[in-house]
Amino acid sequence: MFSLAVFAFIIVTNTREIEVLKSFMDDLIYGLSDSAKAFIIILLTDMFVGFHSPHGWEVILEGVSRHLGLPENRQFIFLFIATFPVILDTVFKYWIFRYLNRSSPSAVATYKI
Repeated sequence: MFSLAVFAFIIVTNTREIEVLKSFMDDLIYGLSDSAKAFIIILLTDMFVGFHSPHGWEVILEGVSRHLGLPENRQFIFLFIATFPVILDTVFKYWIFRYLNRSSPSAVATYKI
């Protein structure tokens, strides 16, 4: 809880630095070719959505819980694996077809292929 409070405090007090970071990321992403954008989108969705690798999510969650000193709760891990990748996939697809379609329609067309 303390970490979240400190993180929120840093975000609130350092808006200028966050704007600079956002500007840098926008320039970096929108400066890529459309094929590179589509490749990165496919790579990230396959890596983090992980419908094909629930074992990977188990390993990550068990490692994080051990690192934080929490007991491993198998029910929570399975519930997380069943819901979070689906939500993450929905967010990615919404972002792709809502925002990326405006700025780079050819990247979306490459992604659809």
